[in-house]
Amino acid sequence: MQNIQSPLQAQLVQWLVAPGAAVAAGDVLVILEAMKMEHEIRASGAGRVGELYFQAGEAVAEGDVLGVLTPLNEGVSQPVASPSSVVASVPAQARADLKKLQDRLAFTQDAQRPEAVAKRHAMGMRTARENIADLCDPDSFVEYGALAVAAQSRRRSADDLMRNTPADGMVTGIGCVNGQRVVVMAYDFTVLAGTQGMRNHQKTDRMLGVALHHKLPVVLFAEGGGGRPGDVDVAIVAGLNLTTFAAFARLNGRVPVVGVVAGRCFAGNAALLGCSDVIIATRGSNIGMGGPAMVEGGGLGVFKPEQIGPSEIQHANGVIDVMVDDEVQAVAAARHYLSFFQGEAKTWQSPPVDALRHVVPENRLRVYDTQAAMQGIADEGSLLPLRTGFGVGIHTALARIAGRPVGLMANNPLHLGGAIDADAADKAARFMQLCNAHGFALVSLVDTPGFMVGPDTEATAQVRHVSRMFVAAAHLRVPMLSVVLRKGYGLGAMAMTGGGFHETLTTVAWPTGEFGGMGLEGAVRLGYRKELEALPEGPEREALFNHLLAQQYDNGSAIHMAATLEIDAVIDPAATREWLVAGLAAGRVQAIGDALPIDSW
Repeated sequence: MQNIQSPLQAQLVQWLVAPGAAVAAGDVLVILEAMKMEHEIRASGAGRVGELYFQAGEAVAEGDVLGVLTPLNEGVSQPVASPSSVVASVPAQARADLKKLQDRLAFTQDAQRPEAVAKRHAMGMRTARENIADLCDPDSFVEYGALAVAAQSRRRSADDLMRNTPADGMVTGIGCVNGQRVVVMAYDFTVLAGTQGMRNHQKTDRMLGVALHHKLPVVLFAEGGGGRPGDVDVAIVAGLNLTTFAAFARLNGRVPVVGVVAGRCFAGNAALLGCSDVIIATRGSNIGMGGPAMVEGGGLGVFKPEQIGPSEIQHANGVIDVMVDDEVQAVAAARHYLSFFQGEAKTWQSPPVDALRHVVPENRLRVYDTQAAMQGIADEGSLLPLRTGFGVGIHTALARIAGRPVGLMANNPLHLGGAIDADAADKAARFMQLCNAHGFALVSLVDTPGFMVGPDTEATAQVRHVSRMFVAAAHLRVPMLSVVLRKGYGLGAMAMTGGGFHETLTTVAWPTGEFGGMGLEGAVRLGYRKELEALPEGPEREALFNHLLAQQYDNGSAIHMAATLEIDAVIDPAATREWLVAGLAAGRVQAIGDALPIDSW
């Protein structure tokens, strides 16, 4: 005979068995209640119910004997009855509460809205969930706020909202990209044109808080029409006390933030997009701080959405960092960008380094493309050019060198001979901030005659714009390594080397390097004006000019600069990667106490 004991202080609610009844293992014998919760006491093995000592309604103490079980067969040991921790058998049919959840979740999926999905596909575009599925590693995305609907219950039925405003037009959650956790937020253009509703603002704020607290990168699919006026469930007038925009901006310099846009992105959606570190956009995108309705409402004319902020304009003016053909390429670019924030690559493929010997033409007056040098230095397949349509006087890109993520920037002799204008300076300064905030060492490839000059140039506020390069470099906590490919002249060359040739971790030159306080031709014409003007125009004056220029060139040659210790070394171009790898291994990133801001521009 075995005792049926109470595991806790409680009230006996009901016996489910009568004396003399046979029970099997797992059968519920009695129900107790404590703190408004019911506890089942089950049989641990087969037996027959004997005498019962307490009745329904009576209080019992922990350890009280409630009754007894006798063995079904004499001589066979009998297990003691157990509390409700015994696992019951799984019913063949799903529970009603679980089925209710499954039915409700089904309405959040694309399959429940075939017409909306078909319309999206007919435009050659993907749904928000399709983009997230492509971005995140398989089965890694965990959705937050899936059951939200638009705050419009006072004007629409619950069924209508469930069917037509799933997730309140924004899919949010955490997924893995290349094996590492990332916060993902995607406005759903098939739901109320991807507008910003009160509930998706709440979802956004929740995810931004998670990203900031746990230092998770953020990817925002920003397509949508801005603020939504139809959410009547919330008592607001203007909604200008929202915290979303401040919370999004607060991520700046703290975690990587990627904005992706296809289609139309206006107003509030565009404001968030503009706070991103990098903007990836399709050729069919339109980005503007006001859509057609806002423009017309301001009395500024009537325009089609396609006329406002088309991609070719936004790429040329610097809004778009990476321009791609479609969402497939946009997601691939986002994955590529995020990969630089995920540590050193364990494997890489070095490009053919001998090709670097032929990048700079032997004719010192012949232009060339410094992007070839960038390709020859970076690990194969790693180069990701940024802001390619803007400030074309300087190329900027993220890349890897021997698996280590770095920032690359290079003067572009194909534009103004490599002279640095206002746009190029802005581009370079912000790129330095981006690398500085996220701890990427900088590699600067120099070929510039200096800052651009002239009355037209000064009208662009050149003085302020180019000086941004010096200020940005003065705040670098990351190592900078410079390689002078050919021209290293004046203040422009100093700006490309962190403010001066000895401000870098290392400054080296290829044998083609040439240096001076200003362009050599100009230096001869200005410095030897009297001597040249003393000769008549013609072959004699030209011969003197060429002789003096040759002297200047020899004096400013890379070898002479290294001999006078103004640069650290002259290297074989084929040894550039080897030199940089050694420098990157020696350099250190200084710790910071707080975020380092990155200009939105």
